[in-house]
Amino acid sequence: MKFGVSTFVTDEGIRPGPLAAALEERGFDALFLAEHSHIPVSRESPYPGGGDLPRKYYRTLDPFVALTAAAAHSRELLLGTGVALLPQRDLIHTAIEGASLDLVSGGRFVFGVGVGWNREEMRNHGTDPATRGALMNEQLQAIKELWTNEQAEFHGEYVDFDPVFAWPKPVRRPHPPIYIGGESPAAFRRLAAYGDGWLPRAQTTPEQIRQVRKQLADQGRTDVPMTIFGAPADEEKIAGWAEAGVDRVAFDLETKPESETLRRLDELAVLAQRHAG
Repeated sequence: MKFGVSTFVTDEGIRPGPLAAALEERGFDALFLAEHSHIPVSRESPYPGGGDLPRKYYRTLDPFVALTAAAAHSRELLLGTGVALLPQRDLIHTAIEGASLDLVSGGRFVFGVGVGWNREEMRNHGTDPATRGALMNEQLQAIKELWTNEQAEFHGEYVDFDPVFAWPKPVRRPHPPIYIGGESPAAFRRLAAYGDGWLPRAQTTPEQIRQVRKQLADQGRTDVPMTIFGAPADEEKIAGWAEAGVDRVAFDLETKPESETLRRLDELAVLAQRHAG
């Protein structure tokens, strides 16, 4: 099993370049960065983790900018969004940002996507929370068209454009892997239809992993990689995920200044080495 980290890069913590270099030096293979464009002061949508919303949620750097900085300070580290909130993003700009990141990193981009939970945030982008899942399904199809065709076009209920030229194209062929976040029935259907990998959160049990693998296998998908997102440093859970066939664990890395982050990475690296394989 491989190990990476998932984190929020903010203006108050370690910068993405030193973080990427430190991860690669310690043998981690992937970095997944969270995204929130902003957080409305109104707290209508409850924080899924319970209690007050941590300040890191409204101080995140743009993940594509931060991952580009990380690319410049690493050679092999996979660079993932974890997750990009696609329904509240401009589709064509996002496709070009992802392709550009893949190009400048030499094919290391991993496109982790999710529908999001903060309804006020979505509405500020003009997104209807009630249809965000259907919108993202079309966005994923359209992005694949933009990434793989010289003249791309798409005609759906929520996404519609006539033939366009959109460059650069990604280095990875046919396109960077798309990892679907979420554990709902809708997320499973999205994974089976449009995903190249699954990015479940840390509350996902080994039994749930096995169930999803069986569901995918029944649909002819037997090779879908799975990365646990935001995992705790819990050896029992890691062993259970490994037994269930999880490919990678991305440890939850709290947002801290550089010196504190490096000390924490040293601790996580020791744990990862005991379970790597």
